[in-house]
Amino acid sequence: MMKARFIKQDMVFREAGGTSRGVLHTKPSWFIQVQNEDGQNGVGECSIIPGLSYDDRPELENKIGIVCKHVNDYATNFHESLKEWPAIRFALETALKGIERGHAFELFEGDFTKGKQPIVINGLIWMGNAETMLQRIKDKLQLGFSCLKLKIGAIDFQQELDLLRHIRRHYSASELELRVDANGAFAPEEALSQLDALSKLAIHSIEQPIRAGQHEDMYRLCRQTPLPIALDEELIGVNSYADKKDLLSLIQPQYIILKPSLLGGLKASDEWIELAEANGVNWWATSALEANVGLNAIAQWVAGKNNPQRQGLGTGQVFTNNIISPLYLQGEELFYNPNGSWENPFEH
Repeated sequence: MMKARFIKQDMVFREAGGTSRGVLHTKPSWFIQVQNEDGQNGVGECSIIPGLSYDDRPELENKIGIVCKHVNDYATNFHESLKEWPAIRFALETALKGIERGHAFELFEGDFTKGKQPIVINGLIWMGNAETMLQRIKDKLQLGFSCLKLKIGAIDFQQELDLLRHIRRHYSASELELRVDANGAFAPEEALSQLDALSKLAIHSIEQPIRAGQHEDMYRLCRQTPLPIALDEELIGVNSYADKKDLLSLIQPQYIILKPSLLGGLKASDEWIELAEANGVNWWATSALEANVGLNAIAQWVAGKNNPQRQGLGTGQVFTNNIISPLYLQGEELFYNPNGSWENPFEH
């Protein structure tokens, strides 16, 4: 028999981060600890982005409590019973994985957890005014990043184009890979012309140019676009295997972005990968502002996929009160130190 408990921690950003849902100063995470009868622990993180996560509902914490109280029942069928609670499902899945592996935080065996092979990541540039974003870009480049992801759609589009032109005047596409994320900011009737303007700046890809749910418009964009489109928010709430298959067949994007906290965990993300690869759709994984517990699970999972794309796993240093972990960055490479120590949030 297993038992479980949870605690909540408000994660505090080092600097206010602009997202499609506004400016965030803090965000909540709930940590779930599951223990089996032999005393082996597993820890998972239920992390939400206010206004975006499918689990962002008033009854979320009550549901976490119910899952912990009845953990033995949920452990046998959580992929189905927690389908409507993707962040909880991810937390429970990874906690149970820790018990299975015999280590609360080393969920997958491989060269990454042995400290032999890093994951190459992109640098994330928060939304902000042009001057602030330019300084953030300079900081990332000085750290050694050769791929940057810029959030766009928050300021005037012409200003954003000017900013990107400025970057391109100093760094060619062979020197710096540029990705942009519109978070659904473009209007469908204007999106194609905006994509055309971006394509002249050798942009690698754009995430979610128009808001999710406009499937016919997104399909037309993916057929006519001069630069690759990646679906992001479009995948949230699409839970069944059949619905995932239908969505990819309908829209036929060039890329999909996998965020396990938003999509229902690792098995659910594996389903997206299977369908994407069957349809010739490329992918990469991205953290969704998890603390190091959730980030670690995603990193270890994706490290075993041998995916050639740069992963979006550079969020581990955005919080002032993050969980101490063996994860660390050297330039654009994310490493795991097998001799490093973990701070268990339940042992404070």
